[in-house]
Amino acid sequence: MCVVIATYLLKQKKRSIADQNKWQEVVTSGLTEPASLHPMIDPAICVGSASCAAACPEKALGVIGNKAVFVNPSVCIGHGACAASCPTGAIRLVFGTEKRGVDIPFVYPNFETNIEGLFIAGELGGMGLIRKAVEQGKQAISSIKKRHVTGTDYDVIIIGTGPAGISATLGAQEAGLRYLAIEQESAIGGTALHYPRQKIVMTAPMILPQIGKIKLTEISKEALIELWEEVARKTGIKINFNERMDSLRHENGKFIVTTPKGQYTAGSVLLAVGRRGTPRKLDAPGEELEKVCYRLIDPSQYQGNHALVVGGGDSALEAALALAAESGTTVTLAHRSEVFSGAKPKNRERIKAAEQSGRIKVLMKTKVTQIKNNSVLLEYNGQPMEIPNDVVIVCAGGTLPIPLLREIGVRVETRFGT
Repeated sequence: MCVVIATYLLKQKKRSIADQNKWQEVVTSGLTEPASLHPMIDPAICVGSASCAAACPEKALGVIGNKAVFVNPSVCIGHGACAASCPTGAIRLVFGTEKRGVDIPFVYPNFETNIEGLFIAGELGGMGLIRKAVEQGKQAISSIKKRHVTGTDYDVIIIGTGPAGISATLGAQEAGLRYLAIEQESAIGGTALHYPRQKIVMTAPMILPQIGKIKLTEISKEALIELWEEVARKTGIKINFNERMDSLRHENGKFIVTTPKGQYTAGSVLLAVGRRGTPRKLDAPGEELEKVCYRLIDPSQYQGNHALVVGGGDSALEAALALAAESGTTVTLAHRSEVFSGAKPKNRERIKAAEQSGRIKVLMKTKVTQIKNNSVLLEYNGQPMEIPNDVVIVCAGGTLPIPLLREIGVRVETRFGT
Protein backbone atom coordinates (compact mmCIF):
# COMPACT_ATOMS: atom_id res chain seq x y z
CA MET A 1 0.00 0.00 0.00
CA CYS A 2 2.84 2.38 0.88
CA VAL A 3 4.45 1.68 -2.49
CA VAL A 4 1.22 2.59 -4.31
CA ILE A 5 0.88 5.86 -2.39
CA ALA A 6 4.54 6.73 -2.95
CA THR A 7 4.21 6.05 -6.69
CA TYR A 8 1.10 8.22 -6.89
CA LEU A 9 2.76 11.08 -5.02
CA LEU A 10 5.84 10.86 -7.24
CA LYS A 11 3.72 11.04 -10.41
CA GLN A 12 1.80 13.97 -8.95
CA LYS A 13 5.05 15.81 -8.16
CA LYS A 14 6.43 15.22 -11.67
CA ARG A 15 3.18 16.49 -13.22
CA SER A 16 3.24 19.58 -11.02
CA ILE A 17 6.83 20.35 -12.04
CA ALA A 18 6.00 19.88 -15.73
CA ASP A 19 2.97 22.19 -15.43
CA GLN A 20 5.03 24.75 -13.53
CA ASN A 21 7.64 24.72 -16.33
CA LYS A 22 4.91 25.13 -18.93
CA TRP A 23 3.50 28.12 -17.07
CA GLN A 24 6.92 29.75 -16.80
CA GLU A 25 7.38 29.31 -20.55
CA VAL A 26 4.02 30.98 -21.17
CA VAL A 27 4.91 33.89 -18.84
CA THR A 28 8.27 34.36 -20.58
CA SER A 29 6.59 34.50 -24.00
CA GLY A 30 3.95 36.96 -22.78
CA LEU A 31 1.01 34.71 -23.69
CA THR A 32 -0.79 34.86 -20.34
CA GLU A 33 -4.03 36.46 -21.59
CA PRO A 34 -6.78 34.21 -23.05
CA ALA A 35 -8.30 35.35 -26.33
CA SER A 36 -11.95 34.62 -25.63
CA LEU A 37 -14.28 32.64 -23.36
CA HIS A 38 -12.13 30.79 -20.83
CA PRO A 39 -12.18 29.04 -17.43
CA MET A 40 -11.80 30.86 -14.12
CA ILE A 41 -10.79 28.54 -11.29
CA ASP A 42 -11.78 29.09 -7.67
CA PRO A 43 -8.83 27.69 -5.63
CA ALA A 44 -10.95 27.62 -2.48
CA ILE A 45 -13.21 24.99 -4.07
CA CYS A 46 -10.69 23.18 -6.28
CA VAL A 47 -9.53 19.83 -4.87
CA GLY A 48 -6.82 19.22 -7.49
CA SER A 49 -8.49 16.19 -9.04
CA ALA A 50 -6.92 17.02 -12.45
CA SER A 51 -10.15 16.01 -14.20
CA CYS A 52 -10.23 19.41 -15.92
CA ALA A 53 -6.68 18.98 -17.25
CA ALA A 54 -7.53 15.52 -18.53
CA ALA A 55 -10.71 16.75 -20.23
CA CYS A 56 -9.02 19.61 -22.11
CA PRO A 57 -7.81 18.54 -25.60
CA GLU A 58 -5.74 21.74 -25.90
CA LYS A 59 -3.88 21.01 -22.63
CA ALA A 60 -4.64 24.53 -21.43
CA LEU A 61 -4.96 23.46 -17.78
CA GLY A 62 -2.56 21.82 -15.39
CA VAL A 63 -2.16 21.17 -11.67
CA ILE A 64 0.38 23.05 -9.58
CA GLY A 65 0.55 22.61 -5.82
CA ASN A 66 -2.58 20.40 -5.82
CA LYS A 67 -4.67 23.13 -7.46
CA ALA A 68 -5.85 23.44 -11.07
CA VAL A 69 -4.10 26.25 -12.94
CA PHE A 70 -4.79 27.84 -16.33
CA VAL A 71 -1.23 27.15 -17.57
CA ASN A 72 -1.62 27.84 -21.31
CA PRO A 73 -4.32 30.51 -21.88
CA SER A 74 -3.54 31.26 -25.55
CA VAL A 75 -4.61 27.79 -26.77
CA CYS A 76 -8.02 27.80 -25.03
CA ILE A 77 -11.02 27.87 -27.38
CA GLY A 78 -13.73 28.05 -24.71
CA HIS A 79 -15.60 24.80 -25.34
CA GLY A 80 -16.18 24.32 -21.60
CA ALA A 81 -15.12 20.67 -21.25
CA CYS A 82 -13.09 21.61 -18.16
CA ALA A 83 -16.05 23.14 -16.35
CA ALA A 84 -18.26 20.17 -17.18
CA SER A 85 -15.70 17.71 -15.80
CA CYS A 86 -14.96 19.50 -12.50
CA PRO A 87 -16.37 17.41 -9.62
CA THR A 88 -16.68 20.39 -7.24
CA GLY A 89 -17.92 23.15 -9.56
CA ALA A 90 -14.71 25.15 -9.07
CA ILE A 91 -14.63 26.30 -12.71
CA ARG A 92 -16.82 28.85 -14.43
CA LEU A 93 -16.46 30.24 -17.96
CA VAL A 94 -15.86 33.98 -18.22
CA PHE A 95 -14.81 36.71 -20.64
CA GLY A 96 -11.89 39.05 -19.98
CA THR A 97 -9.47 39.23 -17.07
CA GLU A 98 -8.60 41.79 -14.41
CA LYS A 99 -5.99 43.22 -16.78
CA ARG A 100 -7.78 42.91 -20.11
CA GLY A 101 -11.43 43.71 -20.61
CA VAL A 102 -13.49 42.12 -23.38
CA ASP A 103 -16.35 44.00 -25.03
CA ILE A 104 -19.62 42.05 -25.14
CA PRO A 105 -22.79 43.52 -26.70
CA PHE A 106 -25.80 43.62 -24.39
CA VAL A 107 -28.67 41.35 -25.46
CA TYR A 108 -32.07 40.53 -23.97
CA PRO A 109 -33.10 36.91 -23.28
CA ASN A 110 -34.43 36.64 -26.86
CA PHE A 111 -30.96 37.76 -28.14
CA GLU A 112 -32.23 41.12 -29.36
CA THR A 113 -30.02 44.12 -28.61
CA ASN A 114 -31.33 47.47 -27.36
CA ILE A 115 -31.81 48.34 -31.07
CA GLU A 116 -35.16 46.84 -32.04
CA GLY A 117 -34.72 44.24 -34.76
CA LEU A 118 -30.97 43.78 -34.33
CA PHE A 119 -30.08 40.38 -32.84
CA ILE A 120 -26.73 38.87 -31.82
CA ALA A 121 -26.04 35.16 -31.29
CA GLY A 122 -22.98 32.98 -30.85
CA GLU A 123 -19.42 34.05 -30.12
CA LEU A 124 -19.87 37.79 -30.61
CA GLY A 125 -22.54 37.77 -27.93
CA GLY A 126 -20.38 35.82 -25.51
CA MET A 127 -21.22 32.20 -26.33
CA GLY A 128 -18.40 30.03 -27.65
CA LEU A 129 -20.08 26.68 -26.97
CA ILE A 130 -21.35 25.10 -30.20
CA ARG A 131 -24.52 23.59 -28.74
CA LYS A 132 -25.58 26.82 -27.07
CA ALA A 133 -24.70 28.93 -30.11
CA VAL A 134 -26.96 26.67 -32.19
CA GLU A 135 -29.76 27.16 -29.67
CA GLN A 136 -29.27 30.95 -29.67
CA GLY A 137 -29.51 31.13 -33.46
CA LYS A 138 -32.70 29.09 -33.36
CA GLN A 139 -34.28 31.22 -30.62
CA ALA A 140 -33.34 34.48 -32.33
CA ILE A 141 -35.21 33.37 -35.47
CA SER A 142 -38.24 32.46 -33.34
CA SER A 143 -38.42 36.12 -32.29
CA ILE A 144 -37.59 37.49 -35.74
CA LYS A 145 -40.41 35.60 -37.44
CA LYS A 146 -42.90 37.47 -35.22
CA ARG A 147 -41.71 40.81 -36.57
CA HIS A 148 -43.34 42.34 -39.65
CA VAL A 149 -41.56 45.18 -41.44
CA THR A 150 -42.75 46.08 -44.92
CA GLY A 151 -40.87 47.63 -47.83
CA THR A 152 -37.63 45.63 -47.43
CA ASP A 153 -35.70 43.18 -49.60
CA TYR A 154 -35.58 40.58 -46.82
CA ASP A 155 -37.23 39.72 -43.53
CA VAL A 156 -33.83 38.95 -42.05
CA ILE A 157 -30.18 39.19 -43.05
CA ILE A 158 -27.91 36.72 -41.25
CA ILE A 159 -24.24 37.71 -41.02
CA GLY A 160 -21.91 34.74 -40.49
CA THR A 161 -22.36 30.98 -40.86
CA GLY A 162 -20.78 29.51 -37.77
CA PRO A 163 -23.00 27.31 -35.55
CA ALA A 164 -25.37 30.19 -34.64
CA GLY A 165 -25.61 31.41 -38.23
CA ILE A 166 -26.19 27.94 -39.68
CA SER A 167 -28.93 27.25 -37.13
CA ALA A 168 -30.55 30.64 -37.82
CA THR A 169 -30.42 30.10 -41.60
CA LEU A 170 -32.05 26.69 -41.24
CA GLY A 171 -34.71 28.21 -38.99
CA ALA A 172 -35.38 31.12 -41.35
CA GLN A 173 -35.83 28.77 -44.29
CA GLU A 174 -38.09 26.48 -42.25
CA ALA A 175 -40.23 29.46 -41.18
CA GLY A 176 -40.62 30.62 -44.79
CA LEU A 177 -38.85 33.93 -44.15
CA ARG A 178 -37.24 35.95 -46.90
CA TYR A 179 -33.64 35.57 -45.73
CA LEU A 180 -30.15 36.41 -46.89
CA ALA A 181 -27.14 34.65 -45.31
CA ILE A 182 -23.75 36.30 -45.83
CA GLU A 183 -20.39 34.67 -45.10
CA GLN A 184 -17.05 36.43 -45.56
CA GLU A 185 -15.18 33.13 -45.91
CA SER A 186 -15.34 30.77 -48.89
CA ALA A 187 -16.74 27.93 -46.78
CA ILE A 188 -19.25 27.23 -44.03
CA GLY A 189 -18.17 26.66 -40.42
CA GLY A 190 -17.21 29.96 -38.78
CA THR A 191 -14.34 30.02 -36.29
CA ALA A 192 -13.68 26.27 -36.70
CA LEU A 193 -12.30 27.00 -40.18
CA HIS A 194 -9.29 28.61 -38.52
CA TYR A 195 -8.48 25.72 -36.18
CA PRO A 196 -5.36 23.61 -36.89
CA ARG A 197 -5.79 20.38 -38.85
CA GLN A 198 -7.39 17.51 -36.93
CA LYS A 199 -8.05 19.71 -33.91
CA ILE A 200 -10.58 18.03 -31.62
CA VAL A 201 -13.67 20.16 -31.04
CA MET A 202 -15.70 19.48 -27.92
CA THR A 203 -19.46 19.82 -28.14
CA ALA A 204 -22.62 18.10 -27.00
CA PRO A 205 -25.81 16.83 -28.64
CA MET A 206 -27.59 19.69 -30.42
CA ILE A 207 -30.94 20.17 -32.13
CA LEU A 208 -30.87 21.84 -35.54
CA PRO A 209 -33.98 23.18 -37.30
CA GLN A 210 -35.09 20.85 -40.14
CA ILE A 211 -32.49 18.26 -39.09
CA GLY A 212 -33.36 17.37 -35.50
CA LYS A 213 -31.02 15.98 -32.86
CA ILE A 214 -27.38 15.43 -33.73
CA LYS A 215 -25.45 13.36 -31.20
CA LEU A 216 -21.85 14.53 -30.79
CA THR A 217 -19.24 14.60 -28.02
CA GLU A 218 -15.80 14.88 -29.56
CA ILE A 219 -15.32 15.60 -33.26
CA SER A 220 -12.38 16.76 -35.36
CA LYS A 221 -12.41 20.15 -37.07
CA GLU A 222 -12.65 18.44 -40.49
CA ALA A 223 -15.53 16.20 -39.43
CA LEU A 224 -17.43 19.15 -37.96
CA ILE A 225 -17.07 21.21 -41.14
CA GLU A 226 -18.10 18.16 -43.19
CA LEU A 227 -21.19 17.89 -40.98
CA TRP A 228 -22.13 21.53 -41.64
CA GLU A 229 -21.60 21.06 -45.39
CA GLU A 230 -23.80 17.96 -45.40
CA VAL A 231 -26.53 19.86 -43.53
CA ALA A 232 -26.34 22.66 -46.12
CA ARG A 233 -26.55 20.17 -49.02
CA LYS A 234 -29.41 18.24 -47.47
CA THR A 235 -31.55 21.30 -46.76
CA GLY A 236 -30.55 23.46 -49.73
CA ILE A 237 -29.99 26.59 -47.65
CA LYS A 238 -28.56 29.47 -49.67
CA ILE A 239 -25.44 31.30 -48.50
CA ASN A 240 -23.56 34.15 -50.17
CA PHE A 241 -19.92 33.15 -49.68
CA ASN A 242 -16.94 35.52 -50.01
CA GLU A 243 -19.15 38.45 -49.10
CA ARG A 244 -18.40 40.49 -45.98
CA MET A 245 -20.49 43.16 -44.31
CA ASP A 246 -18.85 46.57 -44.78
CA SER A 247 -21.48 48.66 -43.02
CA LEU A 248 -24.77 48.41 -41.15
CA ARG A 249 -27.27 51.26 -40.76
CA HIS A 250 -30.65 51.52 -39.05
CA GLU A 251 -32.96 54.04 -40.70
CA ASN A 252 -36.73 54.49 -40.56
CA GLY A 253 -37.31 51.15 -38.87
CA LYS A 254 -35.31 49.07 -41.34
CA PHE A 255 -31.70 47.96 -41.65
CA ILE A 256 -29.38 48.68 -44.56
CA VAL A 257 -26.49 46.25 -44.99
CA THR A 258 -23.72 47.14 -47.43
CA THR A 259 -21.20 44.65 -48.81
CA PRO A 260 -18.67 44.86 -51.67
CA LYS A 261 -21.31 43.18 -53.84
CA GLY A 262 -24.32 45.36 -53.10
CA GLN A 263 -26.73 46.98 -50.66
CA TYR A 264 -29.64 45.15 -49.02
CA THR A 265 -32.53 46.14 -46.75
CA ALA A 266 -34.17 44.00 -44.07
CA GLY A 267 -36.62 44.24 -41.20
CA SER A 268 -34.20 42.38 -38.91
CA VAL A 269 -30.50 41.56 -38.81
CA LEU A 270 -28.82 38.71 -36.94
CA LEU A 271 -25.10 39.11 -36.29
CA ALA A 272 -23.64 35.62 -35.87
CA VAL A 273 -19.97 36.40 -36.45
CA GLY A 274 -17.12 34.90 -34.45
CA ARG A 275 -14.79 36.84 -32.20
CA ARG A 276 -12.04 36.62 -34.81
CA GLY A 277 -14.04 39.25 -36.65
CA THR A 278 -13.17 40.49 -40.13
CA PRO A 279 -9.57 39.79 -41.20
CA ARG A 280 -7.33 42.80 -40.58
CA LYS A 281 -6.14 44.22 -43.89
CA LEU A 282 -2.74 45.57 -44.89
CA ASP A 283 -4.24 48.63 -46.60
CA ALA A 284 -1.67 48.28 -49.36
CA PRO A 285 -2.32 48.87 -53.09
CA GLY A 286 -2.99 45.57 -54.85
CA GLU A 287 -4.47 43.86 -51.81
CA GLU A 288 -7.62 43.19 -53.84
CA LEU A 289 -5.74 40.76 -56.13
CA GLU A 290 -6.95 37.15 -56.05
CA LYS A 291 -3.55 35.88 -54.90
CA VAL A 292 -4.04 37.60 -51.50
CA CYS A 293 -5.74 35.47 -48.83
CA TYR A 294 -6.18 35.60 -45.06
CA ARG A 295 -6.10 31.93 -44.14
CA LEU A 296 -3.93 28.97 -45.16
CA ILE A 297 -6.07 25.92 -45.82
CA ASP A 298 -3.94 23.62 -47.97
CA PRO A 299 -0.19 24.35 -48.22
CA SER A 300 0.19 21.87 -51.10
CA GLN A 301 -1.75 24.13 -53.46
CA TYR A 302 1.16 26.58 -53.36
CA GLN A 303 3.84 24.00 -54.10
CA GLY A 304 6.60 25.53 -56.21
CA ASN A 305 5.33 29.10 -55.64
CA HIS A 306 6.95 32.21 -54.18
CA ALA A 307 4.92 32.77 -51.00
CA LEU A 308 4.87 35.75 -48.62
CA VAL A 309 3.39 35.32 -45.14
CA VAL A 310 2.66 38.54 -43.24
CA GLY A 311 2.31 38.50 -39.45
CA GLY A 312 4.08 37.69 -36.21
CA GLY A 313 1.71 35.44 -34.27
CA ASP A 314 1.45 31.67 -34.12
CA SER A 315 -0.86 31.49 -37.15
CA ALA A 316 1.69 33.34 -39.30
CA LEU A 317 4.66 31.27 -38.12
CA GLU A 318 2.78 28.00 -38.51
CA ALA A 319 1.62 28.99 -42.01
CA ALA A 320 5.18 29.81 -43.04
CA LEU A 321 6.47 26.50 -41.67
CA ALA A 322 3.71 24.53 -43.43
CA LEU A 323 4.49 26.22 -46.75
CA ALA A 324 8.23 25.65 -46.33
CA ALA A 325 7.57 21.92 -45.98
CA GLU A 326 6.25 21.83 -49.55
CA SER A 327 8.74 20.92 -52.26
CA GLY A 328 9.98 23.87 -54.31
CA THR A 329 8.07 26.54 -52.37
CA THR A 330 10.02 29.71 -51.59
CA VAL A 331 8.80 31.26 -48.33
CA THR A 332 9.31 34.78 -46.95
CA LEU A 333 7.95 35.71 -43.52
CA ALA A 334 7.52 39.45 -42.93
CA HIS A 335 6.72 41.06 -39.58
CA ARG A 336 6.47 44.75 -38.73
CA SER A 337 8.05 44.36 -35.27
CA GLU A 338 11.56 43.39 -34.17
CA VAL A 339 10.51 40.20 -32.39
CA PHE A 340 7.78 37.54 -32.59
CA SER A 341 6.45 38.46 -29.15
CA GLY A 342 2.98 37.02 -29.85
CA ALA A 343 4.18 33.52 -30.76
CA LYS A 344 4.90 30.47 -28.63
CA PRO A 345 8.59 29.73 -27.87
CA LYS A 346 8.46 26.44 -29.79
CA ASN A 347 7.21 28.17 -32.93
CA ARG A 348 9.89 30.85 -32.58
CA GLU A 349 12.53 28.12 -32.27
CA ARG A 350 11.18 26.31 -35.34
CA ILE A 351 11.24 29.52 -37.38
CA LYS A 352 14.81 30.23 -36.28
CA ALA A 353 15.88 26.75 -37.33
CA ALA A 354 14.08 27.09 -40.69
CA GLU A 355 15.78 30.44 -41.28
CA GLN A 356 19.21 29.04 -40.44
CA SER A 357 18.67 26.12 -42.82
CA GLY A 358 17.57 28.47 -45.59
CA ARG A 359 14.00 27.12 -45.81
CA ILE A 360 12.41 30.45 -44.78
CA LYS A 361 13.61 34.01 -45.29
CA VAL A 362 12.63 36.14 -42.27
CA LEU A 363 12.26 39.91 -42.64
CA MET A 364 11.69 41.79 -39.39
CA LYS A 365 10.73 45.50 -39.16
CA THR A 366 9.04 45.10 -42.53
CA LYS A 367 5.75 46.28 -44.02
CA VAL A 368 4.08 45.64 -47.36
CA THR A 369 3.84 48.80 -49.48
CA GLN A 370 2.40 47.37 -52.72
CA ILE A 371 1.28 44.02 -54.13
CA LYS A 372 1.80 43.38 -57.83
CA ASN A 373 0.81 40.45 -60.05
CA ASN A 374 4.24 38.81 -59.91
CA SER A 375 6.00 40.59 -57.06
CA VAL A 376 5.57 42.44 -53.76
CA LEU A 377 7.10 45.77 -52.74
CA LEU A 378 8.30 45.97 -49.14
CA GLU A 379 9.83 48.49 -46.80
CA TYR A 380 12.54 46.56 -44.96
CA ASN A 381 14.36 48.41 -42.19
CA GLY A 382 13.36 51.67 -43.84
CA GLN A 383 14.68 50.60 -47.25
CA PRO A 384 12.60 49.62 -50.34
CA MET A 385 12.73 45.99 -51.46
CA GLU A 386 10.98 43.99 -54.18
CA ILE A 387 10.64 40.20 -54.09
CA PRO A 388 9.10 37.75 -56.60
CA ASN A 389 5.68 36.57 -55.44
CA ASP A 390 2.80 34.27 -56.38
CA VAL A 391 0.73 34.31 -53.17
CA VAL A 392 0.37 36.57 -50.12
CA ILE A 393 -1.06 35.11 -46.92
CA VAL A 394 -1.99 37.74 -44.35
CA CYS A 395 -2.14 36.50 -40.74
CA ALA A 396 -2.66 39.80 -38.94
CA GLY A 397 -5.65 38.95 -36.77
CA GLY A 398 -9.15 40.34 -37.09
CA THR A 399 -11.31 43.30 -36.16
CA LEU A 400 -14.66 42.96 -34.42
CA PRO A 401 -17.64 45.14 -35.42
CA ILE A 402 -17.80 46.67 -31.91
CA PRO A 403 -17.16 50.27 -33.13
CA LEU A 404 -19.88 49.80 -35.76
CA LEU A 405 -22.31 48.53 -33.11
CA ARG A 406 -21.57 51.46 -30.82
CA GLU A 407 -22.02 53.85 -33.73
CA ILE A 408 -25.60 52.70 -34.35
CA GLY A 409 -26.38 52.78 -30.62
CA VAL A 410 -25.92 49.19 -29.44
CA ARG A 411 -25.06 48.99 -25.77
CA VAL A 412 -21.70 47.29 -25.21
CA GLU A 413 -20.45 46.07 -21.85
CA THR A 414 -16.79 45.53 -21.00
CA ARG A 415 -16.23 42.32 -19.05
CA PHE A 416 -13.26 41.91 -16.70
CA GLY A 417 -13.39 38.23 -15.81
CA THR A 418 -17.17 37.97 -15.70
